[in-house]
Amino acid sequence: MAGVDNMVPMPLRVTSAVIAEQLRELILDGSFAPGEQISESQLAARLQMSRGPVREAVQRLAQEGLLVNHRNRGVFVIELDISDIEDIYRGRRAVEKEAASTVYERGIPAELVDRLQEILQNIAQYMNAGDWKKLAREDLHFHETMVEAAQSPRLSRMFSTLAAETMLCMSAFDARYIRPPTAIEEHQRLLDRLLGGDLPEMLAEIDRHMTDAVDSLTSARRERDGDG
Repeated sequence: MAGVDNMVPMPLRVTSAVIAEQLRELILDGSFAPGEQISESQLAARLQMSRGPVREAVQRLAQEGLLVNHRNRGVFVIELDISDIEDIYRGRRAVEKEAASTVYERGIPAELVDRLQEILQNIAQYMNAGDWKKLAREDLHFHETMVEAAQSPRLSRMFSTLAAETMLCMSAFDARYIRPPTAIEEHQRLLDRLLGGDLPEMLAEIDRHMTDAVDSLTSARRERDGDG
């Protein structure tokens, strides 16, 4: 259970939310592998604290979909299959298209365009550096920024859960999914459609983007499993 070694001991008066944040990061960066068992007692020992807050943190991540509790077996990091990948992007498609529609209705703020252009520059930087993990996070940050522009707390909450699951997919397949030559082009097209002022074309571009992502992830899954 190598992931436990990366946990950092915490003060006694720490909340379960702080523990969950640290554990979430280690799951998303692959320190805890898909299918790996999570031991509350080992986590508590590593963090030098009681099991109560640790149990609450584990339950929180189970509610987020990053952990799964198998009766009489224990708690494990979720393993996402192809049907899960398709479902994650089905949810993202719905959330992001609704967010885009809301942004168009209210008017596209100039600061949104500035933030998206800055993120595109970061994507290019990480692409050139070959840092796929940071590139993946900026990929999601681009979409998160568009959703947040809708100023809907519920859409943002839904996207947050879906983004965590998306990051889990990306972590599992690393560079087999992240396609540097196309990463910036795909997001540039999304920004261009946003600036174009044509909502139906913007929604169609989101559809294309999600379909391409599912195709890439499922191909990466099959390649990893030797099915491709």
